[in-house]
Amino acid sequence: MTSLTDAAGFALPSLTPLASRIDAGDTAWLLAASALVLLMAPGLALFYGGMVRSKSVLNMIMMTFGALAAITVIWVLVGYSLAFGDDLGNGLLGDPWQHFGLQSLMSASADSWLSVPVILFAAFQGLFCVITGALVSGAIADRARFGAWIAFVSVWTVVVYAPVAHWVFDFDRQGHVGGWLANRVGLVDFAGGTAVEICSGASALALALVIGTRVGFGKDPMRPHNLTLVMLGAGLLWFGWFGFNAGSALKADHTAAVVFVTTLCAGAAGSLGWLATERLRDGHPTSLGAASGLVAGLVAITPSCSSLSPLGALVMGAAAGVICALAVGLKYTFGYDDSLDVVGVHLVGGLVGTFGIGLLATAAAPAGVDGLLYGGGVDQLGKQLLSGSVVFVYAFVVSGIIGLVVDRLIGLRIDEEHEVSGIDLVVHAETAYDLHATAGARTSGFLGHKD
Repeated sequence: MTSLTDAAGFALPSLTPLASRIDAGDTAWLLAASALVLLMAPGLALFYGGMVRSKSVLNMIMMTFGALAAITVIWVLVGYSLAFGDDLGNGLLGDPWQHFGLQSLMSASADSWLSVPVILFAAFQGLFCVITGALVSGAIADRARFGAWIAFVSVWTVVVYAPVAHWVFDFDRQGHVGGWLANRVGLVDFAGGTAVEICSGASALALALVIGTRVGFGKDPMRPHNLTLVMLGAGLLWFGWFGFNAGSALKADHTAAVVFVTTLCAGAAGSLGWLATERLRDGHPTSLGAASGLVAGLVAITPSCSSLSPLGALVMGAAAGVICALAVGLKYTFGYDDSLDVVGVHLVGGLVGTFGIGLLATAAAPAGVDGLLYGGGVDQLGKQLLSGSVVFVYAFVVSGIIGLVVDRLIGLRIDEEHEVSGIDLVVHAETAYDLHATAGARTSGFLGHKD
């Protein structure tokens, strides 16, 4: 999120009465950006749904929609307060009861630090949590109990995402103490390389280790069943990502415009980087590679979109495309079953983008920070390395503990025979594709009706 302090190069707004500071243009932009971030959830559902086998597609889509529902409720109740409430001490956590149920934000005079209604800011931030949680599900595709997933992501929202969001996104302002990474360390993370990408990737790795490998992993072909859905989902994700990144400016201004352009550049370069790697390594550039590289570039630019030039964004995106294309094969080397490459794309891409700020950042960009290659020395690189490492360790360890507890209490994994036969029919009593409909049946009446 945009810093309102010197960490992102912006001065605190003057504390004039709220009614005179709410800007209609800024509010309209953040409303639109919030809707774009919401669109990323069905986009991710299609992206993930196309990547699994046909017997699992509905369950995969439902895991995203289930996360959307559960996280939204929890965010309204306590998540926003934990992330953006007054700090309880040492920059680690906000007051969980300060904004319980968002009741304190209902008044038009609530708070006085933004040019948009604070309740809209709360909703925008909540949608970030939604997409972060939904990303984790890709690592356990084809084999997780739906109820256990909802239990995991609900607890995860409270004890993993909300604290990390407080560290990264909650900036100090008059009368309010924020998180330690943003304010004490000086992390630059405009839209969530740590809180979204590294956090989701580390959580996904931990959960994949807890639940174990799919039946036939490393032996049976587990190819995407519908690449058309994958490409459509990737397109919707790219579209929504402009709200994700440029919306984080919280204003319709020059910063939002620069971020929009760097996001566009990185996504395109990421796709080309992945395709080039495939062509050299395998002899064929694939549609799955084009979609995956696009996402890898967008992941890497998420933290760095306000600190790079367009040329820097091209370099960052291309580097992420190449590195992530190589990283997805690590699961076969180390034996963890990250079904849909959340670790290879989001964890690795998030690390590339977060650490890359320390190298490629330029003070000419809105964040106003120079990286090592622009004469800034190693200071910012050190801050990025520390912050990314801390978030990785915290998310990995705590997510693993949550996963173990859920597995012990209710069981994370479906039965092996049900996994083999198809999780959609067993868990949801539905299939994505009705290929055996009764021929000639045209009536719209109920099935038990007799003439």
